[in-house]
Formats: sequence, structure tokens, C-alpha cells
Amino acid sequence: MSKKAIWITIGLMSAALFGIGWLQVNWISFALRLNEEDFNNRVVHALNEVADRLEQDEQMEAFQYTDSGFQRAFREQELWDKIESGDISISLSIDGAIQGSEIPLSKAEHLRLMLESNSCNCVNCEREKAEKLARWVNYTKNLDYFPIAERIKLDLLDDFLLEELYDQGIKIDYKYGVYDSKTKTFVIANNHFIVEEDNAPQPTKEGYKNLHNSKYQVNLFQSDSKSPGKLMVYFPDRASFLWGPVLQTVLLSLLFIGITLFCFAYTIQTILRQKKLGEMKSDFINNMTHEFKTPIATISLATDSITNPMILGFPDKVKRFTEIIKQENKRMNNQVEKVLQMAQIDKQDYDLKLTNINIHDVIKQAVENIGLQVERKGGSVVADLAAENPNFQGDLTHISNIVNNLLDNANKYSPEKPEISVHTRNVMDGLEVIVSDKGMGMTKEAKKHIFDKFYRVHTGNLHDIKGFGLGLSYVKAMMTAHKGQVDVKSELGKGSSFVLTFPHNQKKES
Repeated sequence: MSKKAIWITIGLMSAALFGIGWLQVNWISFALRLNEEDFNNRVVHALNEVADRLEQDEQMEAFQYTDSGFQRAFREQELWDKIESGDISISLSIDGAIQGSEIPLSKAEHLRLMLESNSCNCVNCEREKAEKLARWVNYTKNLDYFPIAERIKLDLLDDFLLEELYDQGIKIDYKYGVYDSKTKTFVIANNHFIVEEDNAPQPTKEGYKNLHNSKYQVNLFQSDSKSPGKLMVYFPDRASFLWGPVLQTVLLSLLFIGITLFCFAYTIQTILRQKKLGEMKSDFINNMTHEFKTPIATISLATDSITNPMILGFPDKVKRFTEIIKQENKRMNNQVEKVLQMAQIDKQDYDLKLTNINIHDVIKQAVENIGLQVERKGGSVVADLAAENPNFQGDLTHISNIVNNLLDNANKYSPEKPEISVHTRNVMDGLEVIVSDKGMGMTKEAKKHIFDKFYRVHTGNLHDIKGFGLGLSYVKAMMTAHKGQVDVKSELGKGSSFVLTFPHNQKKES
């Protein structure tokens, strides 16, 4: 898959995931709006029912007062005198008294029904109706002068509010209060009367701010000429109540979106890794072809020379060409051996032949082997062998290959006058070997991948650094097999340092 196709796929999948997320957010927002609208409607309905029941209770009390045998007041006697003198009739006295006292029609209609329930027109019945009318007018007319706190029974208000909210399915904690429109204060809060101090900033007291700002309000005694106050309710857990029905859906949506994102990220990572691995394998094949092409060409040329009749008569030249063939054949065998060796490492199909190793001896031999190549480039190799106890258990062949690989890399990636150093020192329960150079160094990104098989550090326009990208992956595998560690410290343009840590006793570590 080309890079362009990968990025197009990433773009399309990202757009699809974004679209799914956007739809989920909009759906959740829509569900919350519906829940909030339904909640608001139910609360307002419950508050209106409470207000109606409070007013009905007050009217029932007025009817009881009207039907009672209490002594008539001056207003009652005056009205009765007018009726007896014939100045007004019962039917006119009802309408006139109602109009004169400004009793709302809703209350007047109840009174009319009550009076007209007695159809008898005898003097006694007429007198009884007049008394009831007088008491009603007097009682109702004076209600507007009573403070709203005196017109509400606390127990009834508390019971009505609880019943109506429960009937609407609202079973969460709430705070309520009655606000007096005349005094601009709360006079009732949560089933108790409020006694305000004269110097207190009453309308905006901290304890009543939520109630004062609540949108759940309803006017009380709406049949009065002017409502004397409001019933206000505040729900501290309103948000939790609204989120409750959709919370499970939200969590499931987040879970599934998270799983989708994880799978998407994993898929993209796998595609990129496979693409990178494919590129590294392609580079490996190209490098291997180049590494084999040169010795094959050399062997072919040497063979043609040997078979030349002019060369056959000169034994020295024949011997020289056979040596060349032998060296190039050995070179190809070494390359094939590296590939087979890595295949065995991948399968963990190898056995370590543990012996007691003196790392100083291994380093001296490796330095001597690489010394000639470094000197040809005008560089130097220095060994600082400071470890007091250089012995540990390991496989001599693999340990030698590790050191030789690191020195070979230090030489290859130091284009001009290599400065290579090898240091040893003892650390807790082990031995540390540091191979350093002042060559090209590497970036942070390169450091993450240098131990990957087939990976090679990019060298810009330089193509003269040979290899398959197997050396450091072999070093990492062998250090792991020896229960050791390998770390790298590098800075671009300033060189690199590879730190090997070996345990003293391989058997104990195993």
C-alpha cells in the first residue's frame, strides 16, 4: 500500500469516527433537552396543582366560616337592614356585594352556587342567605390584607408539594420557599417560617440565592386581584436526575467509541509497521544482492583467469587467483551465516555454551582486528580496561561477535578519522562495557529502531556503508540471551555510546 493510500484511508476513517462521535453527542444533547423539557413541564404542573389546592383549602375555610353561626359583624347587620327595608333584593345583593367588594368571579361563582343551592324564598331562608352573603363578603374582602404567611398552612403546603411531585415521578431532594411580593422577602422555607432581621439583606441572602434564581416558580392565590406571592422550588440534584436515563447510554457509547478508536489506531500502527518492515526487507534484499554481487563477480573473473591458457603456465598467478576465490567464498559464507544466525535467533533455536570469559581478552582481540581498518582512515582505537573483575559466564563466540559488531559499527559510522574507545568497569553484581565513538550519531527517532531487524540508520546521500541491518538486532538478542542489557546514548553529529551490562554469574541469573 502506498503512502498516499494509507493517508487517504486514515483521513476517511478519521472522518467517519468524527461523524459517529458528532452524531452521538447530538443524540445525547437531544435526549437531555427532552428530559429537561419533560422535567420542567412536570414540575410546573405539580406547582400549579399545589397552588390550586392551597387556594381551594382557603376557599373551603371561607365556606365553613360562611356556614358557621358566628355573631354577625356590623357589615352583616347593615346588609340585612337594607334587605328588610326592601332597598335591595337577595339576587341584587349578591351581584352588588360581589361587585362592591371586588371579589373575583371564580370565588363569586362558588358562593353563588352555595347560596342558590337553597331555593326556598321564605323570610328565614332569605335571612340565612343574607347572613351567609354578608359573612362571605366580609371574610373575603379582608383576605387581601392578611400577610401571605398567615394564609398558608405549613403542613398542608409540605404535604401538597410532596404528593404532587411524587405523582409526577419526581422523587429527588428539593428545597422550596414562599416569596412575599409585598415585603420582597422569603417568609417560608422548607416547612418553617422565616424571621428576618431588620439589618439583613433579605432578598439576596446566601441561603436563598438558589431559590430566588430558580426558574420553577408559580404565583399563589391567583384569583386575588393581585397575587400576594410566589412558591419557588429548587432541585440540588436536578443535573443527576436529568442525566440518569441517558448515563448508561453515554457510558456504552464512550466504551464502543473507545474500542473503535483503539482498533483504528492499532490497525494504522500495524499498517505503518508492515510498510516500514516491507521497506526494510526491500533494503535488506538490495544490500544482500549488492554484497553477493561483488564476490560473485570477483570469483567469476578469477575463474576465467585461471582457465586462460596464458595463466595456466604461471603457478604463482594461479595460486593468487585461487586465494582470491577462497577469500570471496569465505566472505559470502559469512554473509549467509549472518542471515541463518538471525533466523535461528528469531526461532530461539540456539544453545549457549557457557564458559568463564575474560572480557579484557575479548576486547583486546577485537581492538586488534579493527585497528588496521581504523588506522587506514587516520583514526584510533583506545581501550580503557578499568574493571577489577573482568570475568563472567557467557558464550565466547557470541560475546566476541557482540564486541566486534559494535566496533565495526563505530568504524562504519565515523566517516572521517574515527575516534573509538572501549571502557570497562565493575558495577553492582555485574560488568559494564562501553563502546563509544565520535561519529555521525543518531536522532531520537533512530534510537527507537536501531535494534529492529533490517533497520539501518539513514546516512543522507552516503551509500558506501555496507550491511544488512542485522548487527544491532543480533547484539540485542544475544544480550537478552545472556540475561544482560544493552543501552544506547547518542546525539546527532556528536557520536554514540553503547553500554553493555553482563551479570557475573550467568547460571544464577538464568
